[in-house]
Amino acid sequence: MAPQQAVVAFFARLALEPPQSERVALDACAGRVLANDVVTESAYPRAARSTMDGFAIRAVDTPGALEITGAVQMGKEPDLPIGRCETMRVPTGGLVPSGADAVIPFEEVQQDGNVVHVERSVAAGNCLTQPGEDLSAGERILPAGRRIGAADVGVLATLGYAQVEVCVRPQIALISSGDELVDPGAPAGPAQTHDSNRYALAAALRAMGARVHHYPTVRDVTGALEDALCSALPQSDAIVLSGGSSVGELDRTPRAIDAIGEPGVIVHGLRVKPGKPTVLAAIGGKPILGLPGNPTSALMILETIGAPIVAALTGWQPHEPLIEAELAETVQSRVGWTWYVPVSLLDEGTRYRATPLSMRSSLVSLCARAAGFIVVDESTERLERGTVVRVHRFSLGWL
Repeated sequence: MAPQQAVVAFFARLALEPPQSERVALDACAGRVLANDVVTESAYPRAARSTMDGFAIRAVDTPGALEITGAVQMGKEPDLPIGRCETMRVPTGGLVPSGADAVIPFEEVQQDGNVVHVERSVAAGNCLTQPGEDLSAGERILPAGRRIGAADVGVLATLGYAQVEVCVRPQIALISSGDELVDPGAPAGPAQTHDSNRYALAAALRAMGARVHHYPTVRDVTGALEDALCSALPQSDAIVLSGGSSVGELDRTPRAIDAIGEPGVIVHGLRVKPGKPTVLAAIGGKPILGLPGNPTSALMILETIGAPIVAALTGWQPHEPLIEAELAETVQSRVGWTWYVPVSLLDEGTRYRATPLSMRSSLVSLCARAAGFIVVDESTERLERGTVVRVHRFSLGWL
């Protein structure tokens, strides 16, 4: 299947339940996914506030001489209204007394004892934040499915939230397979390789909002993968497998999944480069994503094909960042296949220039060198140098 057809086919066979929710402290909600819409109960600010240190005035009295009748204190409501040709000192953020409809900064007036001289006409609303100007009553200010950022935490605090309802983070089991794999820190012989996929994929999954549990590396022994799947399934919401998904004699992933339970393998193989031997499967209601063993393929497929599946588990509704750029070199593709081409980006001031990088999926450093990737669809055989393309930024934190 084409990549997006595979995602549609997967969700057609497996209807995932919405994630459960939990309440966490306001100070612990950053990076979590909102479980419910945040709707304002009342307008904010509830009363007009000054945006400058100055004098609260009636615009109709300017220009003119105004008598100072008092001062507004932060955190307190003004005791007296502003009458004709009167003024009160007001700090930045202070409430504006009733009767006043503008503020003029200290540096724009002349003070003579208890009298302020305003030399120009001041418009109503000058240096004020009006009631409800920031937030309207009944406004959906933060939607469910949003990843909570620093500014969002500020809004929640302003609205009085001490605790926030967020989606429970799914537990994803991560299993690598292959006799050639050794852990980082251990010596690797010429025929061995450090298990880079395990840690790169774990970092990406955590950036997506999941919790990750590492399981022991599965060796190329009959029944070993089946045992690992049976061990991980009861403790996990999903499983991500690295390696063992192609059609070689030692690549047992599809057979092992089908031997465990239904529906088993839903998709095996994609018309995509890199990532052709990808497996999309499920046992019971739990997704299983079988990723290729090549490092670039594994990360790219997780970013493009795995992301919608993990997003459904986390409740996150991601918005993909795109940048338009001009191709620095011609890209040759293959009709009938989707290609994900990693690119570097150069900011030339008036435009970005995207340079295609090597498509060797076995390279560990390829995604680390790239700023994102372009998608060459099935109908396109060649993108000429100078073509304006959309660059998909790596949004999952593994750049």
